[in-house]
Amino acid sequence: MALTRAKKVEKVAGLAKELEGSTSAIIGTFAKLTVAQDFELRKAVRGAGGKYRVLKNKLAGRAAQGSQIEAALQGLKGVSSVAYTSGDPVALAKALSTWVAENAEFSFKLGIVDGRVISIEEIKQLATMPGKEEMFSKLLFLINAPAQRLATVINATGRDLAVVINQAVEQNKFAGEAAAS
Repeated sequence: MALTRAKKVEKVAGLAKELEGSTSAIIGTFAKLTVAQDFELRKAVRGAGGKYRVLKNKLAGRAAQGSQIEAALQGLKGVSSVAYTSGDPVALAKALSTWVAENAEFSFKLGIVDGRVISIEEIKQLATMPGKEEMFSKLLFLINAPAQRLATVINATGRDLAVVINQAVEQNKFAGEAAAS
């Protein structure tokens, strides 16, 4: 069923609105995906906080005009789809890479992160990086570690003094001096 001009304009406007806020996208191609595979792919992308759309190449190019992922969607050939997010690009890359490893019918074409086009190899590298939440937790640990070490060192002097005094009391070292006086 052919799309009417009004439907095409509506689809372009809808896709443009969705792409406007996205900061990263991964463009892929697929052949002979089953309905179950497509459902699982969409589920994986949603789980990573992204959205997934099968594209009509010319309409995608028009819809992306003025967005950060415009460069990636210009001049697409063949069957194309886009997974995009305004959230963590690492989570999206991990979700897609995991799914692609199990489904050979899908392959990456290119990606875009913060307006920069990245290659297939860079998408795979992005998928091996730690996610945003993991990076934040590591950063907080690194910020907190020196303060914890300082507190441990400051407390160590008092604790060590208490241990020495306790051992002296247990060995009756103070009892002899008290009896002599």
